[in-house]
Amino acid sequence: MYSNQIQKKVPCDWHQADIIAAIKKAGTNMSRLSEASGYSRNSLRNALYRPYPKAERIIATAIGVEASDIWPSRYS
Repeated sequence: MYSNQIQKKVPCDWHQADIIAAIKKAGTNMSRLSEASGYSRNSLRNALYRPYPKAERIIATAIGVEASDIWPSRYS
């Protein structure tokens, strides 16, 4: 690599285990959060694997951060 090259920083999404841990720290779990939001028990889990903006916002709100902080690759 040449010293004059600039490296681009690639956005790094939170690991799924970190998201689940943050939800647990917030006093709930994915199933309860899904049901409390009017979805079936496993609906919000889809956001861990693929873009699902509405579920991402619900999860982010429960954790207390922006969805773009959790999944920067989806919001860049």
